[in-house]
Amino acid sequence: MSLPAPGWTAQDIVAHLRSIGTEENRAGMARFGINIATALGVGNTDLRPLARKLKRNHERSLALWASGIREARLMAAFTGEPKKITIGECRRWAGDFDSWEVVDTVSDLFVDTPFWRTLIEEFAVDEREFVRRTAFAMLAWAAVHLKKEPDATFLSYLPLIEAHAGDERNFVRKVVNWALRQIGKRSMSLYAPALALAQKLADSPDKTTRWIGKDAVKELSNAKTLERLAARKI
Repeated sequence: MSLPAPGWTAQDIVAHLRSIGTEENRAGMARFGINIATALGVGNTDLRPLARKLKRNHERSLALWASGIREARLMAAFTGEPKKITIGECRRWAGDFDSWEVVDTVSDLFVDTPFWRTLIEEFAVDEREFVRRTAFAMLAWAAVHLKKEPDATFLSYLPLIEAHAGDERNFVRKVVNWALRQIGKRSMSLYAPALALAQKLADSPDKTTRWIGKDAVKELSNAKTLERLAARKI
């Protein structure tokens, strides 16, 4: 097969991925808790450069997702078009989630949709572990990438973090912690309220809530975190 090109179909991409996957990579993924049931064994160091060559294409991303293959689904996220994907398609993708890695990658695509806040609100109350994870992964990514979004938006999400800080499921508690830390590191105006919530959670009698709070307090109180915030002059 020739070198990757924007004109490649989903089938071309899957065939290429099959040709470069290795069992060694699959084993490495498993050690990081990645679901390898459909994995071909291609790492992100190969997937991301490939995505840059292929460019974005909405219809092709839907076909890649439909394949059910781990690498193809990551490519769907890397090359999807956030302004073309519908809210219904986002909901269907979320219903297919079976790995924290896929969730976190797709969440980065979802935050660029015009309805990202609606998805966060819906997914946060969904009892499915990976769907709820999506809400807070989106919130973490949004705090980092949506530079023009007012800080007030993220301040309004602190009660949502508190509401779900007691979810003891591994892939939820870790992402709730991540979202809290990212909000606190976004700006000086968000730092104090995020730290205050972290301290409140750290004093909770609930084990999961307490872990989330203590870990967030540790990072937000770190001298390097404060130096970076001060350097931004926000």
